[in-house]
Amino acid sequence: MFNSDRMSEELHALKVDVTRLLSTAGEEMFESSKDRAEALADQIRAALTELGETVDEEQEQLQGLVADRPITSLASAFALGVVVGFMLRRH
Repeated sequence: MFNSDRMSEELHALKVDVTRLLSTAGEEMFESSKDRAEALADQIRAALTELGETVDEEQEQLQGLVADRPITSLASAFALGVVVGFMLRRH
């Protein structure tokens, strides 16, 4: 009635099928995660490039302001240094 050899063979076949399915699912999940990570990396690169361009533009504007008004810039930097010094001294 009960055939243990047949049951063992079926369990082994089931084990092989499950292993194959899990391997395939794992590979698909890895590829999907890899694709998402690459897309995110591309978005980050684009954002950093845009940020770099913006910083370059702002730097040029700031250099122009300092070059046009050197005394005012020096006085502003000195005042800011005094304020920061007082703030750090209090703590």
